[in-house]
Amino acid sequence: KAAEEYDPHPQYKYAYDVHDSLSGDSKSQVEERDGDVVRGEYSLVDADGYKRTVQYTADPINGFNAVVNREPLVKAVKTIAAAPVVAHYAAPAVVKTVAPAYHAYAAPAPVAHYGPAVAYHH
Repeated sequence: KAAEEYDPHPQYKYAYDVHDSLSGDSKSQVEERDGDVVRGEYSLVDADGYKRTVQYTADPINGFNAVVNREPLVKAVKTIAAAPVVAHYAAPAVVKTVAPAYHAYAAPAPVAHYGPAVAYHH
């Protein structure tokens, strides 16, 4: 059996970036290693529409540490109120109520008929 090679100071760098407009998949990652220290960052779009970016480091002294940031993909739009418009005629507001397509039959409530009140004196 051949002896495995040992690198006392491993080093590498890699990166990838995916933006698939058909599936909506969007993610990227970069990472590099220099000896026992690894640094990197990756990002992806979560199901709730936020982009998550994780920056991480790992080394023998501090272990693995990550900082996670989330930001919405759609920026909030400021609404600016328009100046009021003076109108000489304003149409009345019309509210249309639409009844459901089906109706359950309800019999009318029974009506009790009572005669006139009678007063008795003893």
